[in-house]
Amino acid sequence: MADPSSYRPKPGQIPDSPGVYKFRDEHRRVIYVGKAKNLRQRVANYFQDLANLHPRTRTMVTTAASVEWTVVSTEVEALQLEYSWIKEFDPRFNVKYRDDKSYPYLAVTLNEEFPRVQVMRGAKKKGVRYFGPYGHAWAIRETVDLMLRVFPVRTCSAGVFKNAARTGRPCLLGYIGKCSAPCVGRVTPEEHRELAEDFCDFMAGRTGTYIRRLEKDMMQAAEEMEYERAARLRDDAEALKRAMEKSAVVLADATDADLIAVAEDELEAALQIFHVRGGRVRGQRGWVTDKVEAVDTSGLVEHALQQLYGEERGDAVPKEVLVPALPEDTEAVSQWLAERRGSQVSLRIPQRGDKKDLMATVQRNAQQALGLHKTKRASDLTTRSRALEEIAEALGLDTAPLRIECYDISHLQGDDVVASMVVFEDGLARKSEYRRFQIKGFEGQDDVRSMHEVIGRRFKRYLQEKERTGEWEEQPTDTGPAATGSAPGPAATGPVPGPAATGSGLAPAAGPAPTGLAPATGPVPAATGPASGPAPAVAEDAEPREDDGRPKRFAYPPQLVVVDGGQPQVAAAKRALDELGIDDIAVCGLAKRLEEVWLPDDDDPVVLPRSSEGLYLLQRVRDEAHRFAITYQRAKRAKRIRTSPLDDVSGLGETRKQALIKHFGSVKKLRQATIDEICEVPGIGRRTAESVAAALASTAPAAPAVNTATGEIIEEDDGGSS
Repeated sequence: MADPSSYRPKPGQIPDSPGVYKFRDEHRRVIYVGKAKNLRQRVANYFQDLANLHPRTRTMVTTAASVEWTVVSTEVEALQLEYSWIKEFDPRFNVKYRDDKSYPYLAVTLNEEFPRVQVMRGAKKKGVRYFGPYGHAWAIRETVDLMLRVFPVRTCSAGVFKNAARTGRPCLLGYIGKCSAPCVGRVTPEEHRELAEDFCDFMAGRTGTYIRRLEKDMMQAAEEMEYERAARLRDDAEALKRAMEKSAVVLADATDADLIAVAEDELEAALQIFHVRGGRVRGQRGWVTDKVEAVDTSGLVEHALQQLYGEERGDAVPKEVLVPALPEDTEAVSQWLAERRGSQVSLRIPQRGDKKDLMATVQRNAQQALGLHKTKRASDLTTRSRALEEIAEALGLDTAPLRIECYDISHLQGDDVVASMVVFEDGLARKSEYRRFQIKGFEGQDDVRSMHEVIGRRFKRYLQEKERTGEWEEQPTDTGPAATGSAPGPAATGPVPGPAATGSGLAPAAGPAPTGLAPATGPVPAATGPASGPAPAVAEDAEPREDDGRPKRFAYPPQLVVVDGGQPQVAAAKRALDELGIDDIAVCGLAKRLEEVWLPDDDDPVVLPRSSEGLYLLQRVRDEAHRFAITYQRAKRAKRIRTSPLDDVSGLGETRKQALIKHFGSVKKLRQATIDEICEVPGIGRRTAESVAAALASTAPAAPAVNTATGEIIEEDDGGSS
């Protein structure tokens, strides 16, 4: 535990301007990011008597080893930079709202030539119009099914669309009037886009226009005695009304607003958001978070606003945002929201009327969500704590293994040998830390040798990271103008081991400040080079990059290494650690047959009771490593065996293969073509055509696939795979 006085900035060193500050731990990881109107006053508050600090703040400052700051010109810039850093560094002591599930949206792909209506989850894409989120995907499909009567927009996938265009036959929806069938030219791209835009307008709340238009057309058709058309228009209007009834009117003034409510206790907080568009609730979502920092309701609201609208633009940010408490700097947050929307945004607390009543409903939802979460979490926390204690006791560890890494080897009869590394922290899977390896050192089947290689590669990288971040070269402090100031902690001085990445004793400063940032005076911290990007499919053993506070691939050691296997695999893992001089990481293996736990140098296994929570946790870790490894192995094998009959044709490259498939539509039709017909393809001569025909004739066509839902025979696709 660090003493905050060891890295406390000198008096007058911190400017009194607006800015953003970040605390780093001894490994140079960013553990907390905050903003302030006056950096000097805010940062000084962290260095008062520890007894006067909130327990969570006290934990943070004693975990930290240094503090840095960046000066900006306005409070809005501070808000933007704080959000960017929290997203970039993922600090452990900042409040982060995380969805307990991926909420579905109704999406219209306006970025395509023929826009498609579909259910989408995950990150939002540019050029796609989103409505929601919804609680269930079936609710979206019911709404879409009703609206396709009036707005027959395409809903099929790209593959189905291309197949229909090639055959000249629309899908079933085209025949029953729920798709305008642009695939076969029944409508032009412009007419189909107009339908999609009308669909979006209706979903955005402009409903009255379309219903009145349908009713007017219905009356006109009845007067002209076109009763069938009038009946169809009547049914269309009823379908739109039923779609509207699925979202009740909650605000009579057709308001576009988001209502945010917070329910909290000392340890956790639950957040509920109702998305109201055109006076109707169009979506709802909820988050639960641990209060890892000392924060009140206004702070929770500010964090929620950052995470809700940090990636949004335009109409995705509503005209009104109703909250239970205003952020500390309401004016700056309102200005930030207005910049993202492109027009004024009202951020306020509802005081009376329908909006206050609806806020009470949102608040009740938040209270219920918190109560339900605590009921589940109480049992979960107790179980996980007991499991970790049982593992520590059974393996003779000094402390509970808060970080566990498990390794597994997967192959198919010695081919495509791969390995997986999964990470559990506090008894929960941390999937962002998962890694996978290709076995490079040898060919063939040898699980023990493979395990030795993987453990060696992983912890060789750990030692490189430890060496690079554990010591620093002592250099005179540069007090010139710089974008970032810092108060270096103990880890900020010392010799730099090995060759510096920049070829000099002192690495350059951390780069220019963001646009609009004012220069700050103060010591410049040691270099922080480019961040390590997302982990590749194969863990390489290249030189690690310089530290910049971002989470590294192999920088953090586990307290326990678990291998999938028995005594030989455990011995191989232990030998790899010994060869690297690592003696402070425990190793064990879990054998599948009898679920025995093996320790290095022990002839007899440790047998945990079948009802042991510790055994259950080890099984979950082992099974997750097995799942991750076999998924990767199957993907590699599928990629290797995915071949085409055209691959055997000498001199036929990928471009001419694609030209053949594009010309004939499929391998099946190409197989039926004559040599003269093949010669008609640009770039294909007679000699090549003869080779193609011979190659296809020598391979028997596969049996046709059948869609079991419809009974339809599925022809070979245009990829030509077999």
